Amino acid sequence: MSSLNEIKGRIASVRSTLKITSAMKMVASAKLHRAQSAIGNMLPYEERLHSILFNLIDDAEYASGLDDDGNLAVFASGREVKKVAVIAFSSNSSLCGGFNTNAIRNALSVIASYRKSGMKKSDIKVYSIGRKMAEEMKKRGFVSPEDFSNLSGRPSYEDASRLAEKLIDNFVSGNFDKIILCYNHFKSTASQPPVVETYLPVGVNKNKDSGSKTDNEPVKDFIVEPDINSVVDELLVKVLRLKIYTVLLDTSAAEHAARTVAMQTATDNGNEILGDLTLEYNKDRQQKITNELLDLEGGSQQ
Repeated sequence: MSSLNEIKGRIASVRSTLKITSAMKMVASAKLHRAQSAIGNMLPYEERLHSILFNLIDDAEYASGLDDDGNLAVFASGREVKKVAVIAFSSNSSLCGGFNTNAIRNALSVIASYRKSGMKKSDIKVYSIGRKMAEEMKKRGFVSPEDFSNLSGRPSYEDASRLAEKLIDNFVSGNFDKIILCYNHFKSTASQPPVVETYLPVGVNKNKDSGSKTDNEPVKDFIVEPDINSVVDELLVKVLRLKIYTVLLDTSAAEHAARTVAMQTATDNGNEILGDLTLEYNKDRQQKITNELLDLEGGSQQ
């Protein structure tokens, strides 16, 4: 049986830990509120822009390769997939439950599927967005071309645009035949499911794997100037840049949600342990007092 001083020390330790978890939960909750507002404002805009683009593509019949001068004929090419880029998103820090574990497992699952299809390890390039993802992928031999930890820490449209331009250039030049996005989608505070999406070539996934659907309004509802082909060429690059930024915001919201839940769970568990220790301390203290009274009574009778 533990001594009263030992139990007292454990109670003090748990109380100290509870102060930390409670503070971290409050900080994560505040960050979640801002991140949730950012993705909530951006996602409808990105989805609508995405919908308009693909409706214009369908009308212009870009996907059939009828455009000889525009960019989309290259972006929508159905060439054989020999080299793949996996853009894997995670956080820079831990203490966010299974967020990073699920993100890493999701990316490794995509890599494994291409390896099983006969693709060599050298034909798969992993862009690790987030320190935790970079560390794990480096252990497995997939070193990221650059350090993208700043993208995970503080998402910005400028940084997202630069990354999008690099990916687009590599795809157009033939360095990659397909580019995959792997991230955790912010569905709710309690749910951040892993998502796998095709970034390039365009037109492979018109609907998101996470379940959201694009509208299929007819193009006749739009007035397009100067012409559909010119608008599509301009809109396409904007959509691709915006997609990276939206995924960064989505991942950030999912991370803060996971950390909020994790810290709340840790606080609840700490309170439960504190209650058990307090009960044990009171029982032992009462037992000690009882023993002392019995000793006094036994001494008086002698």
